[in-house]
Amino acid sequence: MSGPSAEPNAVEAKPRPCWIAGRPEQGARELVVRHPFDGTEVAAVAVPGPDQVERAVAAAAAVAGEFRRSPAYLRAAALEHVSRRLDELSEEVAETITAENGKPLRWATVEVRRAVSTFRFAAEEARRFSGDLQRLDTDPTAEGRMAVVRRVSRGPVLGISPFNFPLNLVAHKVAPAIAVGAPILVKPAPRTPLSALLLGELLAETDLPDGTFSVLPVGNEETMALVEDERLPVVSFTGSVPVGWSIADAVPRKHVVLELGGNGAAVVCADWSSDADLNFAAERIATFSNYQAGQSCIAVQRVIVDRAVADEFVPRLVEAVRGLRSGDPHDPDVVVGPMVDEDAAKRVETWIGEATERGAKVLVGGGRSGATLEPTVLTDVPADVKVWSEEVFGPVLSVSTVDGFDEAVAQVNDSAFGLQTGVFTHDLRVAFRASSELEVGGVIVGDVPSYRADQMPYGGVKGSGVGREGVRSAMSDLTEERVMVLTGLTL
Repeated sequence: MSGPSAEPNAVEAKPRPCWIAGRPEQGARELVVRHPFDGTEVAAVAVPGPDQVERAVAAAAAVAGEFRRSPAYLRAAALEHVSRRLDELSEEVAETITAENGKPLRWATVEVRRAVSTFRFAAEEARRFSGDLQRLDTDPTAEGRMAVVRRVSRGPVLGISPFNFPLNLVAHKVAPAIAVGAPILVKPAPRTPLSALLLGELLAETDLPDGTFSVLPVGNEETMALVEDERLPVVSFTGSVPVGWSIADAVPRKHVVLELGGNGAAVVCADWSSDADLNFAAERIATFSNYQAGQSCIAVQRVIVDRAVADEFVPRLVEAVRGLRSGDPHDPDVVVGPMVDEDAAKRVETWIGEATERGAKVLVGGGRSGATLEPTVLTDVPADVKVWSEEVFGPVLSVSTVDGFDEAVAQVNDSAFGLQTGVFTHDLRVAFRASSELEVGGVIVGDVPSYRADQMPYGGVKGSGVGREGVRSAMSDLTEERVMVLTGLTL
């Protein structure tokens, strides 16, 4: 195959095939993918029927032992191939992301680059995922003994991905699974299946065994049967909080990895006070509260500013947000595109209205046109309204002022979520306090909570989930330790 099956804005006569045990097939019905910006039809997708889903699961279970024992070079070569092909096709792939998701093309291009790196990291890790040696002769009873501790695949993985990063979050399911020799069934979000299906095309160009991967764009209502299937011992889910915890509750004996919602806070400390500091923080917070129309679990949602710098900082933040351009995501100057659909934008508009009815003030934005919501900054927001206490998943910032870092810590931690927090400070002692005291999975010092390197451990605490992504961390999550003890050795 030379690349994606068609330009993403061209409606095809035949639905794009799903992938059943590594092979393309037409389905039992069709799913129409529409552009979030204008509602135009982008493509039709083949939705597999029950018999096809059963064949995909059965094939994954049948190949699991063989794939677990496959040589590292085979898996690494497949991952390198996907990385290289994504790089070669980067423009077409970015267009596909924008067409199905609505994010501005500039951010879609970034997502493709990240996916290229994710697969490359996985190829590198596949070659060095070797295990450890432990001397056991630390006690007299174990003289001459050594343990070989390896990690082996838990078995086939069900990877359920969301709409907001339709390529790279699928990559974070697929790449670690292949790296450790675990067959994977990908269930993409129904709104954004095209990027996952494109990955299926690229994987099919490799020498991976049949059954190693399937891409199943089934409806959400059909997913629980897959979750409960005993042949799929691992479920890796990224998405909404209620759905994630319902999956964990439904299969308590499975290994479940959950990357759920956030309520991202950015803390601007008193020592972050120069013009350059304040301008940098304002630009970064403005951009990364709105860069995916706010539809990122680590988008900035709450801005907590020390009173010592608030009068200087808040006007700069408002101006930075006001300067963000909204509109057609294919326009290279557009920073803020539409939300995934009009219903999502209406929901966030309702949440803004709820806040203003309770006394919040709109400093900029608040308007809506179809699925596009203006970037919005609120102040005087009560702590119990949704735009402050829940995950907005939209282009809305709420600003509060505190007296000192103790109050900032208390506000960050007063949340059901704990994914990542950004702390703008130059004080190393404050940075270490933040890392120690903030109840989150990651603290980003000198930048927004939206920063993520695809090789680092990534995940949250409290309502934000369990387990960690990031290629090496995910490989550990998808595997379990196996110990072999050797005896009679001269050590």
